[in-house]
Amino acid sequence: MPAPDDLTCRELVELVTDYLEGALSGRDRARFEAHLLDCDGCPLYLEQMRRTIRAVGALTEQGMPQAAKDDLLRRFGDWKRVRAGPPVPGR
Repeated sequence: MPAPDDLTCRELVELVTDYLEGALSGRDRARFEAHLLDCDGCPLYLEQMRRTIRAVGALTEQGMPQAAKDDLLRRFGDWKRVRAGPPVPGR
């Protein structure tokens, strides 16, 4: 049975960016690394995130063509509208 202070896989996923950026507190970093020792899937997930960051690390907003930026913003806006559902009268 996990201890109350043990990190879950879901929590690890939420913290992975802070971990990779060195932004976790000492306590959270220790919990994160302890979870990696006891989990079969999370070390693989962490490695996939590292590879993804290396692969796209050279991409910058300034290097992106304006048409691609516009397309991404439009798609994100469409996605947000679909997720929000129809407008509620009086809101």
